[in-house]
Amino acid sequence: MKDSNRRKFLKLGVLAAAAGLASSPARATLSGVLAPERSLAFYNIHTGENLQTVYWAEGAYIPQALNDINHILRDFRNDETRIMAPELLDLLYRLNTVIDARQPFHIISGYRSPATNAMLAARSQGVAKHSMHLDGMAADIRVPGRELIQVRRAALMLRGGGVGYYPNSDFVHVDVGRTRQWQG
Repeated sequence: MKDSNRRKFLKLGVLAAAAGLASSPARATLSGVLAPERSLAFYNIHTGENLQTVYWAEGAYIPQALNDINHILRDFRNDETRIMAPELLDLLYRLNTVIDARQPFHIISGYRSPATNAMLAARSQGVAKHSMHLDGMAADIRVPGRELIQVRRAALMLRGGGVGYYPNSDFVHVDVGRTRQWQG
């Protein structure tokens, strides 16, 4: 066996052993890393649009699927789109795996244009002037069939970035910035 093949084989063996010994959430995260493809499903509560797509397969992101995701996560107020961070999609995929969601993510907010963010910041002190939404690095979500607190706990456990908990508005904010948490 060649050295590079041997290393790959050993690496997969270590990951498989770790997955067998790990807790359920850790196993779900590891299975996400080893999955041959990654898919996500979304429902935009403002536009009524649905999307279910495989966005990563055979070791690469799928450009058309990414375009479709950028569209459904657009600023619904003015139809502006932005390239959403692939790391955010991977975080949502891992979150979906950990909570074993059987329904699409309900999108409250994905990308926000500067004009929309400024308008929301003027209305509420809970909106950051330079929100991660402006950079396509955040989503405000809820998951039908899962308690909001369960979604929050799973997002915190993944340590993929920021997690904001908004029980009065019925959503959890997730982003791929620095790891932090808050309640709104």
